[in-house]
Formats: sequence, C-alpha cells, structure tokens
Amino acid sequence: MKIPGIENLIFFTDLDGTLLDHETYSYVPALEALDALKNWNVPLIMASSKTAAEIEPLRRELGFEHCEAIVENGSGMIFSENDQQIQSDTYHSLLEKISDIPSPYRDRFVGFSKWNAAEVSARTGLTLEASGLAKKRQFSEPGIWQGNKEELEVFSELLAEQGIMLQQGGRFISLSFGGNKVAFMKELIEKHSGGNSRRFSVALGDAPNDMAMLEAADLGIVIPNLAHHGMDRIPVGGNILRAIQSGPAGWNESVLDILNKAGSGGQIG
Repeated sequence: MKIPGIENLIFFTDLDGTLLDHETYSYVPALEALDALKNWNVPLIMASSKTAAEIEPLRRELGFEHCEAIVENGSGMIFSENDQQIQSDTYHSLLEKISDIPSPYRDRFVGFSKWNAAEVSARTGLTLEASGLAKKRQFSEPGIWQGNKEELEVFSELLAEQGIMLQQGGRFISLSFGGNKVAFMKELIEKHSGGNSRRFSVALGDAPNDMAMLEAADLGIVIPNLAHHGMDRIPVGGNILRAIQSGPAGWNESVLDILNKAGSGGQIG
C-alpha cells in the first residue's frame, strides 16, 4: 500500500491499551511519534470510550486541543477547544430506559452510575480524580455483566427494543442509543480534507469495538493488548496490519513507520 504525502494524513486512535498503556495509562513510549505528528501538523483524533471530561485535559496535555475527539465509544463527539461544545441530556434518558428493563436482566448489569469514584478507581486503576472525570458521562453507560452469556443475549434483545445498543469493549460492556466511531470518522475526514484532496486515514486500536473503525480507515493498525488478547485472531492483510509491540510502544513504532514512508513516498504492508 502506497502512503501519500504527510500533509494528506489524518490519524484516529483509541486510547486505553493503544496510545495509553493498559495498566499504567502512560503515553511516554509514544512521545516520539506524538511529537512528529505535531511537528508535521498532522491531525490526531482521539476516539475512545473515555468521556469528554477525561479527553479534554489529555488532548490539551498532548498538544492536540485543536483537533476534535470522538468520545464514549462513538456515542458523541467534542469539537476543538476553539469551538463551542454542545451539552447533552442523553445520559439521563439512557439511564431511565435501562431502568425500565425487567428484572432479573436489569440487575445483572452494574454500570458507572451505580459506583462512586472510589469504586470506579478500584475497577479501572484510574486515580480518584480521573475516576471522577470518567463518571461525567453524556452519552453512554459502561459497566460489567454479572450473568451468563445466554442472559446477556436476552438483555441485549431487551435493550434493542428500547433503542439501546450494547457494545463489548476491552474492560466493560457499554450501552448507548447508538452512534459509532466510524460515522464520526467519516465526517471528520471530510472536514479536514480540502478541495479535491481527500485525507488518507489511519486508525489504531486494540479491542473488538475498534475493529469497525480500523476496517473503515484507509489503513488500520491492530495494537496487541497482552491484558485481554481481544484482537489476536483478527486476520491481517489488505488494509489491516498488526503492530509488533503492544500498547504505546507499538503505537509509536507504527506511527513513525507510516510517517517515514509518507515522507519518502514508500510502501507499507
């Protein structure tokens, strides 16, 4: 696959287990590639299960506050810091509909709304401060399933009757009224493209809920995650490649390789 010039690239990345280490949430191993993206003014769109409250300070810290971000597993989007953000009451409506699901299926699902910041911290490894930001939800309700697989299938069907979609992530299942990373990705590719020159999209992710985004991108990179091995059996080939290293180290290596090939007009894959 031939990579176009650097000025035509746009990157979309998952965070936990991809740009951020699954256990420590550190991005330090990816600093070289992050700096390269900034130096070349290449857009980096964060696309994560994290909330806007979580992503906004991280986006600013990494120096990409001028880029949009896809939040809560594609249930919503936040604009660049230069644009006015839109508030939503979707979350409250979602919780009301979840509460209408009949027992015992409703009781098998325990979401973030039921946990205080200390409980979220214990289950995610986030600091108390970061856990408080994770609870500031606008579009979706992540949580854990405490029943068996058959009960989960029934629960998913009951949710669908309420217009609620269930997605499986790396740590939690997530409930929302729909929306996905792919729809926002396509919208942002068009926004960042100019005239007749369409941006070449690169997407990186580590979990099954990232797969649609990777497949929809011009080039998708699977980042291995040693914690859950959720993408180990995903076949590579075509527009899907697999990084050698896991987490931010694999992210760094993959992004630098793409930028180097773009700078020299080379091939990848």
